[in-house]
Amino acid sequence: MAKQSIFGRISTLLRANVNAMIDQAEDPQKMLDQLVRDYTNNIADAESAIAETIGNLRLLERDHQEDVQAAAEWGNKALAASRKADQLRGSGNTADADKFDNLAKIALQRQISSESEARTAEPTIASQTEVVDKLKDGLNGMKQKLDQLKSKRSELLARAKTAEAQIKVHDAVKSIDVLDPTSELGRFEDKIRRQESLAAGKQELAASSLDAQFNSLEDMGELTEVEARLAALKSGTAPAQAAIDAPSAPYTP
Repeated sequence: MAKQSIFGRISTLLRANVNAMIDQAEDPQKMLDQLVRDYTNNIADAESAIAETIGNLRLLERDHQEDVQAAAEWGNKALAASRKADQLRGSGNTADADKFDNLAKIALQRQISSESEARTAEPTIASQTEVVDKLKDGLNGMKQKLDQLKSKRSELLARAKTAEAQIKVHDAVKSIDVLDPTSELGRFEDKIRRQESLAAGKQELAASSLDAQFNSLEDMGELTEVEARLAALKSGTAPAQAAIDAPSAPYTP
């Protein structure tokens, strides 16, 4: 019963579509880890069961061989007893001849019994040999699938690590993208531009105020000259200055 259970589990695991199970799993890595554990445990159980089955088969084979040898030995004893009986009967010793014939019959009975036991064991041996061969094949198939599972798990782990590394690199590159207005560098650059614009505006405003001051000085210069001339007029010096500045009259003889 235990052997049938092991054989059934081996058949089930060998028929399992690992790729389909992985595709349907929410977490392929956990699924692979569980499958590796299942296969490892079942392989250990199968090895134990197969070892026991092989041991029983070897016992049957040894018993069968002993029966075959016993049958041959009893046959030889029956032949020897029969020849002795014939020899004694030929010499006229009928009583002893009958005894050896009886011994020959007993040996033949033992030979027949051993041969019967040997024949009875042969179908069982053949059946057990077939079971052992199937179990061995199934065990080898499970070991091959286990190797495939381990390889698949290593492949998926490597792919997962690669994908994780790519995500980290992408996030790192994105975080330092100076063209990204939401990045720290983008905000810092915008702040500097605003400060530069503010400084330029202050310079322009300062320059405009300075021009106004110079214009004011020129206006004051004009007012000062007017005041000076007015004072000259009041002091009587303005006509002389005006005469000097006026053009000369033409000469008349």
